Amino acid sequence: MQTKEVLAALSALAQESRLAVFRLLVQAGPAGLAASKIAEELDIAPSSLSFHLKELTHAGLLTSRHEGRFVIYSADMPTMNSLIGFLTENCCGGIPCGPRNDKARSC
Repeated sequence: MQTKEVLAALSALAQESRLAVFRLLVQAGPAGLAASKIAEELDIAPSSLSFHLKELTHAGLLTSRHEGRFVIYSADMPTMNSLIGFLTENCCGGIPCGPRNDKARSC
């Protein structure tokens, strides 16, 4: 993942509603959710949700597909994993990280 793509993804996620949408879609998995279901689950007005979905899609974090008259949105897992990989690349100077006693990862 290139720095420009990372910045776009992080910028898109740096807003409360968009972060909530992305997290909900990660939980939904590959099946995704219809925009109406996302709006209902997060209590976001459809006009606002449309804007947030567009921003997340333009950042490469969401994919969409049509099922009948519905648009189903899903988290783009390869992009998410690339973003996490970029952020943790060369973690601890290349020293493998191991679990700590409190189950958090530590170097």
